[in-house]
Amino acid sequence: MNETIWLTTPLTKDKIKTLKAGDSVLLSGTIYTARDAAHKRMIEALGRGDKLPIEIEDQTIYYAGPAPAKPGRVIGSCGPTTSGRMDAYAPTLIRLGLTGMIGKGERNDEVIDAMREYGAVYFGAIGGAGALISKCVTSAEIIAYEDLGAEAIRRLTVENFPLTVIIDTEGNNLYRRSK
Repeated sequence: MNETIWLTTPLTKDKIKTLKAGDSVLLSGTIYTARDAAHKRMIEALGRGDKLPIEIEDQTIYYAGPAPAKPGRVIGSCGPTTSGRMDAYAPTLIRLGLTGMIGKGERNDEVIDAMREYGAVYFGAIGGAGALISKCVTSAEIIAYEDLGAEAIRRLTVENFPLTVIIDTEGNNLYRRSK
């Protein structure tokens, strides 16, 4: 059994190149939530020559649409969404320096090829455990596309967020290896 790896953001290429598919990680630091509607807007902004609402280099995007916070909580349930919904957009963001993605489910070959070429890693979060995951979030702030509600881009500060490396920078894929 692998030891748990403690990681802090930003996830530089040096930090992620030693990660291997199957590694257990506890991530702390700043990450961003964004789902398909926010990804579409970011790619459209790039197409117009506009600046992205976040500095993408060495960042980690969590594919989640958090529920509203209950009284006394920072955020509501915050589980991962299906990552394949972002596959049309992810290669562009990876080329721009995105190094970490968190979600659930398979990624297509174009995303995996971009991860290998530019250096990025895909983490799996536990689906169905959104309430538990939310306890790892110590702060949350909407920073872009507030009109998208749950799909707005949020800056989260996380502490000991439990993840598994699904696809590493070499393209090794835990899902495909275990079939």
